[in-house]
Amino acid sequence: MTEDTRPLDALNQSKGKRVIISLKSNEQITGVLKAFDLHLNLWLEDAERISDDKKVKLGTVVVRGDNILFVSPE
Repeated sequence: MTEDTRPLDALNQSKGKRVIISLKSNEQITGVLKAFDLHLNLWLEDAERISDDKKVKLGTVVVRGDNILFVSPE
């Protein structure tokens, strides 16, 4: 595996961009990725929770990595 194909490098390229996060609770959160750590705790700004086609504005949030199924660019 080369240095530019590591999973954390893909997250690093998404900093400053909108991402969508799927959680173990079957909810999704979308927001602008500001930072993350090695435990995949994610700091999002302008975040919204999406469930049952309803969007709820959350503002700035930190999502604990243990609750995340996947992260994808929006």
